Amino acid sequence: MVVFAVPAEVAVILLDIEGTTTPITYVKDTLFPYIRDNVKEYLCAHWEEEECQQDISLLRKQAEEDSNLDGVVPIPLETGNGEDEVEQVIQAVVDNVHWQMSLDRKTTALKQLQGHMWRAAYATGLMKGEFFQDVVPAIRKWREAGMKVYIYSSGSVEAQKLLFGYSTEGDILELFDGHFDTKIGHKVESESYRRIASSIGCSTNNVLFLTDVTREANAAEEADMHVAVVVRPGNAGLTDDEKSYYSLITSFSELFLPSST
Repeated sequence: MVVFAVPAEVAVILLDIEGTTTPITYVKDTLFPYIRDNVKEYLCAHWEEEECQQDISLLRKQAEEDSNLDGVVPIPLETGNGEDEVEQVIQAVVDNVHWQMSLDRKTTALKQLQGHMWRAAYATGLMKGEFFQDVVPAIRKWREAGMKVYIYSSGSVEAQKLLFGYSTEGDILELFDGHFDTKIGHKVESESYRRIASSIGCSTNNVLFLTDVTREANAAEEADMHVAVVVRPGNAGLTDDEKSYYSLITSFSELFLPSST
């Protein structure tokens, strides 16, 4: 078994989600298809609710900003002309969501609606968060050793909390000291990692960041964080240079903490 010795100054472990704690297939084959397949039904069921109308307003505003892009689907305003008009607006929202998802866009408007849809699906038991088998036992061990554990994902903090709050392992939110998303900065920008360390109240070299994406690992390293690249089934392959440059682990159990001696 490969062993990565965690440097003695590390007091915080920062985790990516997709491809690190959670199989990429869960995101691609469960989370996103659920949105595509159920967005119309969700909108019809929640149309009169204020939260749903706020989601649609954000999507409409985003569509206006996207008006110069090929394929954009505008979302008309309602004028109160009956059910036929409501159906037309709903279909426009559905088509807009499908268009954004086909381009793998990560707009705030799209993420907000997705988060609300996932919340309903998790709360009713239609969906449960999934993790690699080594993840939860390892995090428990790290916490027992005095480590703080945080999440940093491009998915919204709300979506992160749903994943860990409604999981195959039950509600495991207590295992985490906090959550970060792209509101603190993009994951390929080194400044984001400096902001995270500042928010936690430590130096960047007190943090070990685990991710499957080498561009993120590079940005964290530029900020003077320790990094290890996580190699999981279904993740993108690494180049020979990346394999030789980065510390690689295939399981969280391969981390050897200073206090393990």
